[in-house]
Amino acid sequence: MNKELEHSFVEQLQKHQNIVHKVCRLYTDNADAHNDLFQEITIQLWRAYPKFRGDSKFSTWMYRVGLNTAITLYRKSKRRVKTQAFDSVQFKIKADAYDDTEEEQLKLMYNAIRQLNDIDKALVFLYLEDKNYKEISETLGISEVNARVKMNRVKKKLKTILNP
Repeated sequence: MNKELEHSFVEQLQKHQNIVHKVCRLYTDNADAHNDLFQEITIQLWRAYPKFRGDSKFSTWMYRVGLNTAITLYRKSKRRVKTQAFDSVQFKIKADAYDDTEEEQLKLMYNAIRQLNDIDKALVFLYLEDKNYKEISETLGISEVNARVKMNRVKKKLKTILNP
């Protein structure tokens, strides 16, 4: 892979790495698992990057790869995420420290979201990221109408979980 492509990838990843952190926070519950999933998503993004055509925004594509990676690993096993060796990659990406102190008040919401199935989690995540239903449907590969219906059902589930 040429240096220009590597540079472009590193620049885009560093610019949008909070997306990956948010996906990791949604699908993990400790720092080690978070870091492992961050690394695995980064590797999958790197592998898929040469095929990124720019048909959608980089961030939308990143959400899709990140969520698909997390969901795939979550479905394969609910134990520790297996990672691949990162040493073989020619460049190094420094992950900024993730400070979640500002999100302490969201713990109840995150715990409620964790009780949802993997697709519903992804739906809520994209909704909370202020994605419109068109972007949500494109990212998840479902119809816009289906995204709206699912979101209404998920809102009811979350209300039940948070206010039993």
